[in-house]
Amino acid sequence: MKPLRFTDRFKTLYTLAVRLSESAEADAVLLLLEGPADWVRLKNLAGDEKVIVAANTPEELKGAKEAGLETVVLNMPDSPVYDQLTQALLEAVADDILAPGSCVVALYSGFEADVMDSVSIINLGEHLDRLTGRDLRQLETRVPLDTLKQVVDLAVEIGREGREGKPVGTMFVVGDTRKVLACSRPVGFDPVRGYSRKDRNLADARVREGIKEIAQMDGAIIVSADGTVEAACRYIDAPAHALTLSKGLGSRHWAAAAISRATKAVAVTVSQSNGTVRIFQNGEVVLRIEPIHRRPMIWKEFEYEPPATETRSKAKPDSGKPAG
Repeated sequence: MKPLRFTDRFKTLYTLAVRLSESAEADAVLLLLEGPADWVRLKNLAGDEKVIVAANTPEELKGAKEAGLETVVLNMPDSPVYDQLTQALLEAVADDILAPGSCVVALYSGFEADVMDSVSIINLGEHLDRLTGRDLRQLETRVPLDTLKQVVDLAVEIGREGREGKPVGTMFVVGDTRKVLACSRPVGFDPVRGYSRKDRNLADARVREGIKEIAQMDGAIIVSADGTVEAACRYIDAPAHALTLSKGLGSRHWAAAAISRATKAVAVTVSQSNGTVRIFQNGEVVLRIEPIHRRPMIWKEFEYEPPATETRSKAKPDSGKPAG
């Protein structure tokens, strides 16, 4: 945990970020830190501009709030800078520090560790649209936001890239693992059985690549709240009566709606036809993401989906096909 040094270089960049925030009429200056700092000095140099400081542990931010700064704890020290910036923005929106459409000037170590060397203007409207802090908090009450983001990012990659040139449809069920397993049964061989928890955690890039292969198989992939893949190739056996979904959505989406209502889990589906990713909670679609080729994942606008023509089910998802 290295304290931030107020070198001439840092003071110049920080002053630039504050002036840029003023001229662009940004809502805040965001600092991505790797240790504590002279919080009072940071606040004084910023004048009337809102300053958000983000770091990986509460200890690194001790005293920042008392100095009048907003704080965000990330708890993702091994993640790339882009992911940490994204998480900081999501957490700031979830905590109502920022509005979803805010503009932020970010100062961070983009090229060299422990050296503040990069300044960016980030328009949250391009990433979060009108997704509100309340929407994020509702999801976070069931699944930690960092775990949900890992799963959604993976789902978007699958929807965007497919596998070996072919489109892939799949489903993840995240959180409330014990009840989800009780409401499902194996389709056949479980490809993750027998591996250690470390070798099944989505924080590992190799695990994510392996899950892309498994996603081609029938059945749902069950993920715990800490990002560990608990089981794969599971048939969801939850009642779908009285659910309402858009016309044209298949058994995978009905199963996702059913399991998200029967448990406290969040379900994430990838549509094989167009790669669209949908997030289900309480039996409804709460977020839809359209994968964009060769571009980063975009958290899109909250879109409640029942169309003019609705389809209602009074039975379980089609038992003739694996629900995942």
